[in-house]
Amino acid sequence: MKTRLFDHIDLRVKNLEAAIRFYGKFLPQLGFVRERHEPAPADHPAGDFHTFYSAGGDRASEFFGFTEDKNHHPNGTRIAFWADTPHEVDRLAKLVREAGGQAFEGPEICVDYSPGYYAFFFEDPDGNKLEICCRESPVIAQ
Repeated sequence: MKTRLFDHIDLRVKNLEAAIRFYGKFLPQLGFVRERHEPAPADHPAGDFHTFYSAGGDRASEFFGFTEDKNHHPNGTRIAFWADTPHEVDRLAKLVREAGGQAFEGPEICVDYSPGYYAFFFEDPDGNKLEICCRESPVIAQ
């Protein structure tokens, strides 16, 4: 039986220091409780990387990593983070705005998505598309 559904997300950013400042404002509020910075190995074509972990110690941990790539161009991919309540979406939206996010939509009820879908859409300073959402009704595959 699987114990986790994903291992990590590795996102490219143009400016690692700016990404650390931006994501450091709200990822801890989503449950990423530890972080680590690592210089790139000499034979690594991209730059340094920084990682936010959902756990630590002896527990398996999903993680969200950032690799500096001065030539990065964002695409249409969007990463959505889960919030437990609409109030949490609102609180995190405020943090994202204060942290320097851009291209905001919402927070709002998205009636075309699913019943009770409440979300805040935004971009990080490099233009990577992100979302914080919650649902009244779970998605059930049929």
